[in-house]
Amino acid sequence: MAAGAPRIFVSHLSGVAVFDPAGDQVGRVRDLVVMLRVGQKPPRLLGLVVELATRRRIFLPMTRVTAIQSGQVITTGVLNVRRFEQRPTERLVFGELLDRRVTLTETGEEVTVLDLSVHQLPARREWEIDRVFVRKGRKGSAFRRAKGEALTVEWTAVTGFSLEEQGQGAENLLATFEQLRPADLANVLHHLSPKRRAEVAAALDDDRLADVLEELPEDDQIEILGKLKEERAADVLEAMDPDDAADLLGELPTDEQERLLSLMQPGDAADMRRLMSYEDRTAGGLMTTEPIVLRPDSTVADALARIRNPDLSPALAAQVYVCRPPDETPTGKYLGTVHFQRLLREPPPALVSSIVDSDLQPLDPEADLPAIAGFFATYDMVAAPVVDEAGSLLGAVTVDDVLDHMLPQDWRETEFHLDEEEVATDGS
Repeated sequence: MAAGAPRIFVSHLSGVAVFDPAGDQVGRVRDLVVMLRVGQKPPRLLGLVVELATRRRIFLPMTRVTAIQSGQVITTGVLNVRRFEQRPTERLVFGELLDRRVTLTETGEEVTVLDLSVHQLPARREWEIDRVFVRKGRKGSAFRRAKGEALTVEWTAVTGFSLEEQGQGAENLLATFEQLRPADLANVLHHLSPKRRAEVAAALDDDRLADVLEELPEDDQIEILGKLKEERAADVLEAMDPDDAADLLGELPTDEQERLLSLMQPGDAADMRRLMSYEDRTAGGLMTTEPIVLRPDSTVADALARIRNPDLSPALAAQVYVCRPPDETPTGKYLGTVHFQRLLREPPPALVSSIVDSDLQPLDPEADLPAIAGFFATYDMVAAPVVDEAGSLLGAVTVDDVLDHMLPQDWRETEFHLDEEEVATDGS
């Protein structure tokens, strides 16, 4: 749903079919999962509970929803089929919020929640509940007509939903730190006690926890991962950047590595094994296996659409790699790179193969860290392709990973820029 699109009332999503990009139905929406926040901040919509044909209910994150339109939900096609398990900070919209009695702030009158509307935030892949459809008078069902005046109000016009401000439970900590960047939230977790750190980590959704883990010192990563259920740990590893996940897996005992890899999606597990086969401080060990890959007959418009993906880091979005099929790494023959600035100067219908830079030599997967750093400095690069002897693109090394490995090993612990006094917890 694009920015500025109409709001969607959640009752209209009940039972709606969910399709993959090829048009095949994968299931139906049975509920929506939200995270309440401190005070009157609108709840974040985390995802959908989807019932598959097998009657299994799974969680579909909103980051994997590409469109909600014409009575259907379209996904990226990447689904985790493990059974949905509700977490402490999550609330089910149909199961827990509809039919609830809340209070109108202005009049103090109790009303019944009949429906809620959701909308996508501009220029972001985040969704919020923003309005509440309520009925005055006696309590009635959210899906049948009841007596009394009905009205739609802003989320902030009612009370009775949000978390209380008092207390220092994991829910409250999570809500308090929600607006922090992953690196800053990692700083907060680093200074909490192990018990509280585990509580907050357990309450974070997979994508958020994955982002935070990438910013934590190695010891904290291992500690947090070890306290998660194995299936949840595998989910979080899948949500991490492949190179960071491989680094973390590489620090675990071999038997634990194998258990987690066996729980991951086959494609993700294959990427992990491939990355772990390279020496640590080499291009193969530093690269991500998920750069933007385009075929020669792709257009500039196709390339620009791919780099607009808000989930991409700025370094990965800086350029696209043109390869012959297959498009997944390891690809077919690598043909060259197109920087985003060149894309901006070309007409949208132009083919990327006509503007590809084939002169710049790619990195060898065995290239060591000094050679990689020299390459970046010489050519002013923020990302570089890694290509094997057969000419296949294996992945891309980004400048942030190079810096991460050039800084002192304990830099995450010594360079955190938030003071401990800013963390409003007792750490108990």
